[in-house]
Parts: sequence; C-alpha cells; structure tokens
Amino acid sequence: MTEQIFDTAPVRDRKEDLYTATPAQLIWRRFSKHTLAMISMWFLILLGLSAVFADMVAPYAPFEVQRLRTLAPPSGIHLFHDGQFVGPFVYGLARARDPETARVNYVLDTDKVLPIQLFYRGDDYNFLGLLKSNVHLFGVDDRREQINLLGTDDLGRDVFSRLMHGARVSLSAGLVGVIFAFVLGLTLGSISGYFGGWIDSAIQRLMELIRSIPTIPLWMGLAAALPIAWDPLIVYVLITLILALIGWTHLARVVRGQFMAIRNEDFVMAARLAGASEFRIITRHMLPSMTSYIIAALTLAVPEMILGETALSFLGLGLRPPVVSWGVLLQDAQNLRSISLAPWLLSPGLAVVLTVLAFNFLGDGLRDAADPYGQ
Repeated sequence: MTEQIFDTAPVRDRKEDLYTATPAQLIWRRFSKHTLAMISMWFLILLGLSAVFADMVAPYAPFEVQRLRTLAPPSGIHLFHDGQFVGPFVYGLARARDPETARVNYVLDTDKVLPIQLFYRGDDYNFLGLLKSNVHLFGVDDRREQINLLGTDDLGRDVFSRLMHGARVSLSAGLVGVIFAFVLGLTLGSISGYFGGWIDSAIQRLMELIRSIPTIPLWMGLAAALPIAWDPLIVYVLITLILALIGWTHLARVVRGQFMAIRNEDFVMAARLAGASEFRIITRHMLPSMTSYIIAALTLAVPEMILGETALSFLGLGLRPPVVSWGVLLQDAQNLRSISLAPWLLSPGLAVVLTVLAFNFLGDGLRDAADPYGQ
C-alpha cells in the first residue's frame, strides 16, 4: 500500500494566525465573509463619497432651470451610432407639442451626437464653500443640450444633480441625529441600569412618557412648531435634534437591561475592588461588553433617522426649499399625474429604499462579526 502524506502546514498556519489575531482582525475576517454586508459597505462608501463631492459628481447646479426642458425623460447612453462604435454618448432632444392635448413631447434627435466627456469643465461651484472649481465628473460640450441621467423636473432642473445634493443633506441629517441619540441613549441608559433606585425610576418614567406618544404625530407637532421664516440651516439643525430627542429611548432601554444583568458580574466586581471609578467601570468595562449590539443598533438607527427626515420633509413639515433633500425632492411626486407623466421623479424614493436596505445588511454583518461567540 502506498502511504499518502498530507501537508498540514497551511492549516496549522491559519490556526496560528487566528490565535494571534487582534479583535479587529477577527471582526474583519468574519465580516468579509458576509457577501451582502460587503456589497452594502461599498455601496454606502460610494454614496458617501458622492454626497461629499456632490458639486463635482453632479453635472449641473441643483437650482439651474431649463425652461425648454421641463419633465424631459432620462437620457439614454449609447455606444454605437450608424453601426459604428463612437464611445459613450447621448442624442439630442427635439421638443414638440401635441396639438390635441398641448402636452410637450420629446423625441431623440439622432443627427445630434453628444459625446460624454469625463472631468468636464462646466459651471463654477465652491467645493464645500472653500475651493472654487468648475470640474464635473461628466458632461456634454453643448450649452444648448444636457445629459439628464434621471430626467428633469417640472422646472427643467436635473434630477440626478438634485439627488446627489439631496444625499448630502439626508445622510448628514441621519448621521448627526444618530450621534445625538446615541449620546443620550448610552448615557441615560447606562446611568439608569448601573445606579438604579430613584434615578432609574425617574429616567424610566421619562422614557415611558416619550414612548407613549405616537412617533409620527409627535414629529409632526414638533416640526410644525418651527417658524417658516427661519433660516433653512437653523431648521436643519432643529430637525436633527427633534429626531434625536425621540430616537434615544429604545437604545436606552436595552442598555439599561444589559447593565442590570452584568453589573454584578465578576469582572465588574473586580474593577470595583481594584479602585476603579464609576465612570471607568461604565466606559471601559461594561459598555465594551455590548459592542456587538451597539454596532448593530448604530447602523440600524441611521436609516430610521433618514426615514424620519424624509417623511417630515415629504409632508412639508421638515426641511423646506431651497434646501435640497430626498424628502423635499419627493414632494414633486405627491400626485398621480406627476407620477404617470414623469415616473423618474420617484428616484429619490428608490434612493431611500436602497440606502435603508444597505444599512440594514451592513448592521447584520457587523453584528455577526462583532459577536464574541461567533465562529
């Protein structure tokens, strides 16, 4: 019989790598095996970069009006013209009016080929209000024509450009609101669960009072109290504070329950006997034991804040023009006539759905990866 010899060195090396890996490396290895979480992570990174560099990614200014291009359909990108490869280009649009319905129709002008240019020099803008530039990611070199990837609205404004600028406002509102909510939730929840007594009772009664009020009517009432004449920036900050003041209660309740369960554990008692302060015990010993839940709750709270801002703005109680957010953009799709004539006006709603799903998948992947009992 021939004796087969198997090389176990690679398996042994992988096991040794696992034994010597840091917690961050172990979390990344588990997370990288979650396909949907990885796809969601790269999608959110791309979306975040597009929001930060919205002035460059968007081919036109969000308030640029083209009166002869109202409710124009999305521009189709072509590669071949008359059977020959030309590269990415769009055709021009010819405007005509139906004599019976007086409706404006657009037909492709196949005689006008407009090549798509990368890093096109177009309208000037101030990047984040600091640097002046005129470089856009793409565009067409024809002042009388446009490339509208998602069509235009009823004023002839490019929907894609407005969508990119709206992502900056909606995502930042969600992130800022989550930061405020997490500071309140972690602080009050940990204090309530660690100390107990009358402090716990007072915080619990406050949470019950807030949670007993329906969320949407409470949002609407607080947002409606904001004067219309106030500066949009002030309204933006107050809307994020309103979302945070309502969104902290769920996290605080869970943190309180976890703290009550582990405040008498051996590692907590050892820290007390070692002379650690209450603040150090809470921040360095108890909160890190809840890392997996905190990470998952953080990623799941962001879409809730985005949905809250979108709902308020859609109802006209949140951010208002001239601020551009996904909720403000969805106001153009409030009636069936607009949707039937220009279904591309619903693209901000699709952006909200994709972003919420991405955050949910990312949260699932991070929760599984940070679970200390995971494989």
